Amino acid sequence: MNQIAHSIQAERLDPLLAQSRLGAGLEPLAAFAERSRALDASLKALERLAGDAAARAVQKLRAELGRFEPAVTVLGQVKSGKTTLVNALAGWSDLLPADVNPWTSVVTSLHLIPGAQRKEIGARFQMMKADEWDRLLTKGGRLGELAQRADAGGELEKIRQQIEMMRDKSRRRLGKRFELLLGQEHEYGYFDRNLLERYICLGDDFLSQTDSAAAGKQGWFADITRSADLYLHCQSMPFAMCIRDTPGVNDTFLMREQISIAAVRDSRVCVVVLSAHQALTSVDMGLIRMISNLNARDVIIFVNRVDELQNPSVQIPEIARSIRETLAAHQGPTEAEIIFGSAYWANKAQSETIEDLTRASAAALVNWAETAIPDQDLDLSPAEMVWRLSGLPALNRAIASRMVSSLCEPHLRRIASAAVMIAGSLQAAHTVRVAGSHTDTSRSLPQITQMLGVLIRQQTLALTRDLAGITAAYHDRVDRAHASFLERATHSLVTHLEHHGEEVVWEYDPAGLRILLKSAHSVYAARAQVAAVARYRTAVEEVAELLYTSFGDCVEGIELAPPVAPDAPAPVSLAQTIVLDFNDGWWRSWWRRTRGYQAFSERFHAMILAETQGFMATFKTVPPSDFNALLEGALKDFLDQCREIVAEIGNSGKDKDQVQRLGVGTEVAGRKRMIETLLTDLRDQVALTQKDVTSP
Repeated sequence: MNQIAHSIQAERLDPLLAQSRLGAGLEPLAAFAERSRALDASLKALERLAGDAAARAVQKLRAELGRFEPAVTVLGQVKSGKTTLVNALAGWSDLLPADVNPWTSVVTSLHLIPGAQRKEIGARFQMMKADEWDRLLTKGGRLGELAQRADAGGELEKIRQQIEMMRDKSRRRLGKRFELLLGQEHEYGYFDRNLLERYICLGDDFLSQTDSAAAGKQGWFADITRSADLYLHCQSMPFAMCIRDTPGVNDTFLMREQISIAAVRDSRVCVVVLSAHQALTSVDMGLIRMISNLNARDVIIFVNRVDELQNPSVQIPEIARSIRETLAAHQGPTEAEIIFGSAYWANKAQSETIEDLTRASAAALVNWAETAIPDQDLDLSPAEMVWRLSGLPALNRAIASRMVSSLCEPHLRRIASAAVMIAGSLQAAHTVRVAGSHTDTSRSLPQITQMLGVLIRQQTLALTRDLAGITAAYHDRVDRAHASFLERATHSLVTHLEHHGEEVVWEYDPAGLRILLKSAHSVYAARAQVAAVARYRTAVEEVAELLYTSFGDCVEGIELAPPVAPDAPAPVSLAQTIVLDFNDGWWRSWWRRTRGYQAFSERFHAMILAETQGFMATFKTVPPSDFNALLEGALKDFLDQCREIVAEIGNSGKDKDQVQRLGVGTEVAGRKRMIETLLTDLRDQVALTQKDVTSP
């Protein structure tokens, strides 16, 4: 390992920006990109073969495939190195300012577009809306609501002062434009560091809004920027993806908690960044609650800043054990993958300045290399060793694998299944044209279409009715869990007072309520999905029967696959803070101000009831409403495709002009073979779903 130390300190390393290195670990995403391109080629061929109605359906599928952008959200404490890590993942060491002030609650989304050259192409910044700003000013955000309900005037006043300070500073900056800017969206055809600093970094307290030079300084719009979207070509990225950088979880200003929850809700794959010096401290408790509601396969923990450890080879195993124990103690995702690394090392490698590592960082690198680099890889170049020890290849692989399994493959299977249905309708319609015969039925196409419309309404209403019953049972279970929680917590308080009196502050962990609610949601989601799958199968069978009785033997080539039931979104709203999550500060002050057992019990019950009512109302209505809409949407998409199939088959047998346009005479045989080949190819692409297929 002396060779590594010498190279780092004295030798100019070879450039590490080769695409093969930056893309190390992204092989699963690259393989998916190949499959996606193959499916798009098949869809393009299908579009050329299809008639007008079916071609429109194929165009929609191609557009949906082209828009697909899997996302990963990066969360963690302030100063954990999130932004530095995001820069490294994007392959651009100085892309985002890494010193964003904790007062800046801006989710910054990097939309990485595959491209041969690394270049930025545009940016969009969304300003806060007036009602969001009003909520901050009147209630102090989420924490202000908690403080107000808990009779903690002092804490509420501090939050209000902070927000008033931000408002006044923004008004001094923006003057009359302050109100006009709220709710606006600013778009640029480029971005650079100066532009980003104007929107997402806290700046100086400008004294004159008339100073035109000040408008270009750091932090000009920072206090009212809600979100930032950056679009750039990334040479190392095999497929389009989005990386979201979020505010720090220990940032208690603005709407940080709600913004972070929203970011997690929109992303199945999350990377939680911890500092090697503060891995899962008490500040991370809110974050643990948030990620505990996600499946372990969707959560990756990246322990950053190992470059600052004195003895990584000894300390890293100890930190790993501590993280596992803490996750288990707080019902976190104990099977989540834990990766150790250094975004600092990664960005030094990307900027080709490894020789500028500090002496302490270089010593930590050599120490960790002795443990992390196996003997068979000792012949790697120093540059390759540094890149591997940074943890970025392992993190890339973890992100890519989870993206492919959780997001990419289901998306591809759904589109391929829809394409199989359309191709099957073409094959059946072609049978009508080749044979030159007609079916035995006397039904006209308008009659068939009307019958299909009745079938669609019946199946849609039936699914809505099924889900309504399951949702009602879910509401009952949630209400029982809430009542049980209030009863148990109040009983615990009374017992505490009887045994310890009023001098010892009582504490009660609301984790029990979250566990009960999570269980209720799991039961609801499973039942809803089972009901939807059953309804999907019934719909397929009835559509298949309608096609056969209406068109006869010509539809035997069509394959109708039940739509894939979507997975229920994780109930991340469970992470919302409850008043009992706080065990110091105003909570202890409330305890000291309250006297008498009865007063404790009555005030506690009223306070917790008031605090949890809004939370419970949201949890009762939003998750089932969102998931029911997804389940009903999947059925609607399938039945809409059935309309296209009926139109394609019916028109091909009765519209002479369309028959001529689709191909007749000597071209028919070749066209039929093309459709059959295409259908076989599409079936191969969807074969991995291993779903039962119902044929009419």
